[in-house]
Amino acid sequence: MSHSYRVPAGPAESFEVIRRSRFVTRAGRAASPEDAALFIEKARQELPGATHYCWAFNAGAPGSTARIGMSDAGEPHGTAGRPMLTTLLHSGVGEAVVVCARFYGGVKLGTGGLARAYSGGVKRVLDVCPTVKKVERTAVVVTVSYEASRRVDLLLEELDATVSEKLFGADVRYRVLVPTHRRALLDAGIAEATSGRGRVEP
Repeated sequence: MSHSYRVPAGPAESFEVIRRSRFVTRAGRAASPEDAALFIEKARQELPGATHYCWAFNAGAPGSTARIGMSDAGEPHGTAGRPMLTTLLHSGVGEAVVVCARFYGGVKLGTGGLARAYSGGVKRVLDVCPTVKKVERTAVVVTVSYEASRRVDLLLEELDATVSEKLFGADVRYRVLVPTHRRALLDAGIAEATSGRGRVEP
């Protein structure tokens, strides 16, 4: 299982006219269903007058179906939301929401034509959407002696771990976000740096 994946770095938009209907598709970041709902509502406000606002989102890792949603928004069942979501889930981009505003041009496209138009819009907008890599992290507390703290500082830097808090008491306690795929390396590194006396706890 991959512990890093691409997520949108910002919004993007694509535009296409198919048999006189205009399709404006937008993509953005959605780390939660609530983020997706806000993005969809903003698109409605900024693209007034569309006959349909179809959408899909995946608020998790690419391909995950744990937090997804979709809507045909009045188009024939299965011709918009489902093709949009399928394209999104297979895109390799996670935590993303896509909205397609359709401005009807008077010519019917048929169910196949609609599905191709909506899925194609998602593919095009994701092709131009800027992305960044997100690394999944695990929160732990590391407790070590003062003598070991310098070696631990270097170890955490080497593992690309983020220190959110460093407390000095009888020992030195770190609150750390470590890349999930490097958690075992952290455990081993702390054991080595402290001769087995350091602790790594959830």
